[in-house]
Amino acid sequence: MGISVDFLGSIMAPFKWLVSAIMVGFHDGLSAIGMSPASGWTWTLSIIGLVLVIRAALIPVFLKQVKAQQRMGRLQPDLKKLQDKYKGKTDPLSRQAMAQEQMALYKQHGTNPFSACLPLLIQMPFFFALFQVLSGISTAAGQNQGIGAMSAEQVKQFEESTIFGAPLSASMLHGGGDQTAVWILSIVMILVMTASQFVTQRQILARNMSADAVASPLMAQQKVLLYSLPVVFGVGGIVFPIGVLIYWTTTNLWTMGQQFFIRWDRMGP
Repeated sequence: MGISVDFLGSIMAPFKWLVSAIMVGFHDGLSAIGMSPASGWTWTLSIIGLVLVIRAALIPVFLKQVKAQQRMGRLQPDLKKLQDKYKGKTDPLSRQAMAQEQMALYKQHGTNPFSACLPLLIQMPFFFALFQVLSGISTAAGQNQGIGAMSAEQVKQFEESTIFGAPLSASMLHGGGDQTAVWILSIVMILVMTASQFVTQRQILARNMSADAVASPLMAQQKVLLYSLPVVFGVGGIVFPIGVLIYWTTTNLWTMGQQFFIRWDRMGP
């Protein structure tokens, strides 16, 4: 167990350093133009800046995802024919043959069923790194230590920073400061976070809705994501520090905005 924990820590260490370095860069820049280094709003804008940097870097990946979703939509009639071909055949050889032909179709159309999840998967290491950084703030502040690229002084500043009376390092289950403020702010951001996630998934479904797609297993999987992802993030929000909720709410709003402004039907193959 110790080896696996150390191995995971070694994998996450570069992400923790990068996440904290981007935050520190924005924090120092905002402090240089007159914002208070110890202000919760300075650190909040630094977290939002972190989102902007990561999501801007992911724009090429998002565009590839959009095109992959287009190709997935065009693939649906062929998938429906394949399902009809093997309908009622449950023996191992038939199932294997269907799987092979299905993978061949994905390859032919240059897409795969997991294309919609790629931006989310790329973001997850940064999300977990931010969670680890912010969750360790209190301990590091008590030991007068830094975290990643954050100095001991900056860790202490973050530990003491608040917005609307809620410490950025506090969560609903691990409080600090004004607990009423922590709960109200957390609940508001959880609602915004889950609502934007739901709207985004609905947009993805609507873009790919066709007579063949509606009855496809892929669409059934998309519908599971439609309802499960907001629930997962909503429940997870209970343990997320305020700073992490700011990050995930901002990134969900960014994603929703991308879906509104990019017209998939006008993009090339």
